[in-house]
Amino acid sequence: MVRTLILFVVFTLPGIASAQNFSGAKPPITGIAHVTLYADDMTKSQQFYQSLLGWEMVPGGRAHSGVRFYANHLQYIELISPPDFGRMDRLDSVAFATTDAESLRRYLESRQVVVPRALTIDRDGSKTFLVHDPEGNRIEFVQPGTHLLPEPRLASRRLSSHIIHAGYVVRNHAAMDRFYKDILGFHLYWQGGAKEGDIDWVMMQVPNGTDWIEYMLYLPDRPSRAQLGSADHFAPGVVSVAQLQLQLEQRGWKPAPHKNPQVLGVDGKLQLDLTDPAGTRVEFMEFLPIKTPCCSPYTGTQPSPDSNQW
Repeated sequence: MVRTLILFVVFTLPGIASAQNFSGAKPPITGIAHVTLYADDMTKSQQFYQSLLGWEMVPGGRAHSGVRFYANHLQYIELISPPDFGRMDRLDSVAFATTDAESLRRYLESRQVVVPRALTIDRDGSKTFLVHDPEGNRIEFVQPGTHLLPEPRLASRRLSSHIIHAGYVVRNHAAMDRFYKDILGFHLYWQGGAKEGDIDWVMMQVPNGTDWIEYMLYLPDRPSRAQLGSADHFAPGVVSVAQLQLQLEQRGWKPAPHKNPQVLGVDGKLQLDLTDPAGTRVEFMEFLPIKTPCCSPYTGTQPSPDSNQW
């Protein structure tokens, strides 16, 4: 994501914000709640997310116009219109679920993170607040409300029912670790690179679940829009990429000629990449590895179709 590099934006200067005292354990952070993306053409995006991916569409829950596409009754992709024409990056924010948003807000304030003075209440009753990570990425925390979406009537049409990770461009690995690892409690899940000895991707798993974020460390200083769209991505989990391809083809999707769309990543997991109408990569990934990963072992619990039911 192209953002102004603010290596220590989360750390307030003395006198800017007064941290409240916080006692007790940090509230759990249990998984990815949603990812908000910019969409240039809502009609084309609706066809992609609803008709092809089979996710239920509902109106957005914020002040600005937008729509949500639910992978399950808790997780969704939200699409909003970009604030300016020709915007390079397509990622607005990534949100994580917590069991106690207010306690987490006060905990982060006690760790010198700039937080809003109060929570925001969404139309479904969810309690949320927004912060920025050390590189300026918008990070939201969500305590699910009491008026959650029921299971979709056509749940069998969903190509995936679990968003297992989201990734975005990272420039300063150490600064991001101070925020995600030292303050929030994320832990290393796997890391590796395209070449032996390189670290191009770092997966950091939430402290109280199986979802993760992925630091995308390999982009040039001035990436193209296509490179950004590939790096700033999200991943729905599937049991079988081969079965996924059959379902996609039954819905009219066709792979590129003379190219196998099923790719075995160096992390040992099969994947199949799609690109939504706005250019964001959708990385369908099998829940379990089929071979030993290169570079480093997995150090966390593997996800499953139901492991995000907080």
